[in-house]
Amino acid sequence: MRERHTVQGARRAREFEAFVAGAAGRLLRTATLLAAETPDDNPRARRLLTHALAHTYADWDRLRGEDPYDRARQHLAVRYARGAWHQYVPFRSPPGGVLGGLGPRERLVLVLRLYEGVAEEQTAALLGLTVERVEVMCTRAMEKVLRPPRSPAQAVAKVVPS
Repeated sequence: MRERHTVQGARRAREFEAFVAGAAGRLLRTATLLAAETPDDNPRARRLLTHALAHTYADWDRLRGEDPYDRARQHLAVRYARGAWHQYVPFRSPPGGVLGGLGPRERLVLVLRLYEGVAEEQTAALLGLTVERVEVMCTRAMEKVLRPPRSPAQAVAKVVPS
């Protein structure tokens, strides 16, 4: 009996290592986008990824045909959502990067929808929102990214007559 458990444990470890070798890079990039950190300096993203992979490993035997990447991405999104929404202070200086000007929910929706390609329905179910709300959040976030607000100095310069 003990020998069978040892063999199963070794097989499980090999399968998980192969999964991590193939998926960790993309999951780290997703976590980096969520944390709005630079790829060179991303300690928060690495912590998010570590927790997501640990949960995925714990669930490994229960996946039964389910895509482990989807499970890891789900753990990553939930962990980010719990941490970011509780620590978010809107008047603090925003994190860096293109997505740094977005709030945590907007960033999460945008990354899931556009970078990860998750359907609106799945994103809504994962976040506990309506599909319409996810659609509106994604549209507003894209608007903010594509047309960032001008600085007050630029706005005043255009209003002042010559």
